[in-house]
Amino acid sequence: MHGRRALSPVLLLGAGTGEATCGILYLASYLRRGGIEAFVRLYDGDETEKEMRRSLEALVARVRPRLVGISLKWFHHVHRALLMARTLRKIDPSIQIVVGGNTASYWWRELDAFDCIDHIVLGDGERPLLALCQGEPSPPNCVTRTPDGTPRRLPLEYVQGATNSEDIYYSHFDDIFLSHQDRHSFSGWVAPGKGCGENCLYCGGARGNQKAAFGRAKPFLRSEESVRRDHQEISPRTWQLRYDFSGSSAEFLQSTWAGVDLSHHSCMYFLWGVPRMGLIEALAQAFEHVHMVLDIGCFSEQQRHEQMRRGLLKPCASDQQLFEIIDGCRRYKHLDIEVSGIAGLPFASAATLDEEVRLAERLLRLGCGLGYQRLEAQPGALATEHPARFDMVSEARTFTEFLEYFEQREPGDVSSVPMLRFRDAALEKAVQRTSEHVDGLASAHRDKKRRVAINGCTRLLNTAPSTQRFKLGDWLGHHRVPAKVAQEQVTVVRSVNGTELYCAPLLNPRRFTDPTLDQGEDGKILLTTLAAFDRPTTVAQAVAQLGAKARLDPDSAHEVIEHLVDGRFLQPA
Repeated sequence: MHGRRALSPVLLLGAGTGEATCGILYLASYLRRGGIEAFVRLYDGDETEKEMRRSLEALVARVRPRLVGISLKWFHHVHRALLMARTLRKIDPSIQIVVGGNTASYWWRELDAFDCIDHIVLGDGERPLLALCQGEPSPPNCVTRTPDGTPRRLPLEYVQGATNSEDIYYSHFDDIFLSHQDRHSFSGWVAPGKGCGENCLYCGGARGNQKAAFGRAKPFLRSEESVRRDHQEISPRTWQLRYDFSGSSAEFLQSTWAGVDLSHHSCMYFLWGVPRMGLIEALAQAFEHVHMVLDIGCFSEQQRHEQMRRGLLKPCASDQQLFEIIDGCRRYKHLDIEVSGIAGLPFASAATLDEEVRLAERLLRLGCGLGYQRLEAQPGALATEHPARFDMVSEARTFTEFLEYFEQREPGDVSSVPMLRFRDAALEKAVQRTSEHVDGLASAHRDKKRRVAINGCTRLLNTAPSTQRFKLGDWLGHHRVPAKVAQEQVTVVRSVNGTELYCAPLLNPRRFTDPTLDQGEDGKILLTTLAAFDRPTTVAQAVAQLGAKARLDPDSAHEVIEHLVDGRFLQPA
């Protein structure tokens, strides 16, 4: 490195609560292979500023990072990203703070005005971030500062494509996570490719913005070998795989699964367009369970076709094509279908709203789930930038307006975003009424599908496919756990749909407590209840056992059993 001192270790964080984008895992893997000691925090459950400060202090004390990278992919995380950067600056002013991702690339000029950010990575981040860590004076794709403090944007020299991305793949999963709990939070995302070739009017990541921010006008599939390495690295460590890309073929995916047994894994595939039956058959043959999301743009065929005719929407299935796909999928009992679309798109009318309701009702009768939400304002999207073209108004358009919106959200509110609404008050009211009606239908369908009626004669079985035990320090991470309780045991039980229980029956809450754990007597009761159903057992028999072994009264025993049935730890035998 020509005498330059590497910025290592490195800590990579997501800017939102919940699971961060899988991009930080690809980045950490790449940095590790480049000789940089990189760590990730994949899951963030902090809701208040106080919680954020406490957890960041613990992470900094554990890792002692020279550089912290914050993934700002999604626009609704901009306020939180700045709050994290300011907090890190106060904890340790010597840490170099870097932000990157789609939103950071789009708003780089505005973000550069904040002195809590040292560098902004534009577009693809692997090579630029490694260059920053290695102390290169002119890292590609970066916005840095000259000695007098003025911003300096370096060229987009690093643009990933089909021929130069072979070195992007998952690796070092046993090294980059700071706790088993964090690694367990990984939902199995694999990126078969990158980019988008469409210009949907509602999307901030459409073709035009991809070209501006990433230098990439066309999407591409990654090399089969690099995607195969992803599967080899993560399949032993996760119970499911998730995909979100339109260009994958059955042949491509099957080649990337070569030598990997996925017969005990679940799969979620979000398809942007019309899938071929060959792809559906390949997924059904490879996985134990498949959840397929079919994006049709919107639930009104008339409205959908009008937007496609005007070049405002990607190619989407007609209703006839959609039902042909659903009919073909129904031969697979282990394949679920969810149909996704956006409500409140331009060119809505009373007729299109009636179409939406009819299609939604028909899909629900066929057993499909619905993914349905109102049109939100996304920075850079055509509808957000020019709402008047569609006789609409946007609740936010500029960086300042978006930032102020998210600054005013209540702690823990991660769902509300600025919306696009119709100027015509009567039409807006009708669209909102229809949206709420369809939401209610979808919610009732989900509840009915989950509901299991039980009585004393119902025979249930513990169907949890995974039960593991960890030391508390290894599970939560030694940066979160005092040494005096680090050796305590935690039993982690996963249900068939991924819900998990974290039980520490011997850990007295007076010694140490964590909101994610079921401790002491609560943990003991949950494990005892699961054990009561190791073989098919009636509810009445289990209630009697719990009375004798756990001193539970019948009402409390029923409540625990229903809780475990709802989480799909217990299922009808």
